[in-house]
Amino acid sequence: MREQVEEVIEVIRPAIQADNGDIYLRAVDEVSGLVSVELVGACVSCPASTVTLKAGIERILKDRVPGVTEVIDVGQAANQIGESPVTL
Repeated sequence: MREQVEEVIEVIRPAIQADNGDIYLRAVDEVSGLVSVELVGACVSCPASTVTLKAGIERILKDRVPGVTEVIDVGQAANQIGESPVTL
């Protein structure tokens, strides 16, 4: 599953980079289907990053990788609670 997620991220990465951002895969929980990514660059301060994550990245991963149930941005989650992003 992780390899499939990595392949899909490589396909969508250029679109994110075109907006001066980037995406890094941090973890894939094959049991729960949870994919943890970190959006960086312009994505960190972009108000549309949540839409990009849920309506774009999550939708694409769910469509292309069987078993993916949710995608979360570990960088955004850490920023909301005042911690530095987690590196897995």
